[in-house]
Amino acid sequence: MISKNLQEALIEQLNKEFQSAYIYLGMSAYCSKEGFNGASSWFLIQYQEEVSHGMKFFKYLEDQDVHIKLPEIKASKVEYKSLLDVFKKSLAHEQTMTKNLNNLSDAAMKDKDHATYNLLQWYVTEQVEEEATVSEIIDHIKLVGDNGFGLYTIDKELSSRTFIDPTVV
Repeated sequence: MISKNLQEALIEQLNKEFQSAYIYLGMSAYCSKEGFNGASSWFLIQYQEEVSHGMKFFKYLEDQDVHIKLPEIKASKVEYKSLLDVFKKSLAHEQTMTKNLNNLSDAAMKDKDHATYNLLQWYVTEQVEEEATVSEIIDHIKLVGDNGFGLYTIDKELSSRTFIDPTVV
């Protein structure tokens, strides 16, 4: 059985996953407005991933017979300085999520809640991939700088991403 404190922390993380989806939807809107349709599509897929992450928490909490409360989701930023800026903000957000999930893992181990710890390890592993992917995109954008053709090429590459629900793989 999940302790009351851990239940509340997991519900808070559930909210953060849906907040993440909302953040990525805002990033997609910015990229679309700026004509980066590939990046817009990339962030829409990121939005879908975050929703699936939230649903994985939701289902786990349901299976553990936890009474789920859904806190408010805050408004999300839709203005950024540049394509590089939006991806830097994405990386910073992912690093915050990694910290949150590590803290939750620590709490699960402290409670000797092995089932919850096992669930959280899936998220911890997913975060390694998330941060590496965004870091690589940032490196590519930095490499081309303000070169229009370079940004066009990166944007085109970003458009090739397809949604694969990571929670069912």
